[in-house]
Amino acid sequence: MPTREKELIVEELTDKFSETKAAVLTDYCGLDVAQVTELRNQLREAGVDYKVVKNTLALLAAKNADFEEIEEYLTGPTAIAFSDEDPVAPAKVLVEFAKEHEELEIKGGLVEGDLIDLEQVKSLADIPPREVLIAQLLAKMKAPVNGLVNALNDPLQSLAYTLKAIKEDKEE
Repeated sequence: MPTREKELIVEELTDKFSETKAAVLTDYCGLDVAQVTELRNQLREAGVDYKVVKNTLALLAAKNADFEEIEEYLTGPTAIAFSDEDPVAPAKVLVEFAKEHEELEIKGGLVEGDLIDLEQVKSLADIPPREVLIAQLLAKMKAPVNGLVNALNDPLQSLAYTLKAIKEDKEE
């Protein structure tokens, strides 16, 4: 018979899995308390929630949220980084942290309900921040307008130069 505390944990994790845009599963074994605290602080700054979970409870929650395929990553000590807003944030922070701390092992994750492996998590971490992507999109949208303005402006500018040249010829 499950205890009430375990039921609450499964309910909380089910909600997290249902609402998350991205979740990255890690094996934190080998990190000391200071390193885990540093990791949690970095994740918190990025708006990411980091939970150490029991695999059986996480699997129950994942099944409740229709993510049964996550079972392959639920082995050994497991902690999950959940992001409700930015699907890139947990991958970015964890991949950067894992570069400096080899003890942290990234297992895989979920993005918008799709299971991803370690290589896809690394690829996700390479995506530029949202603000940079928006700036790049706006620059691409602005380029055709600038081209049109220049194309319309060229004949007028050429006419002005021609009239100026004629005026200078007549003054001589």
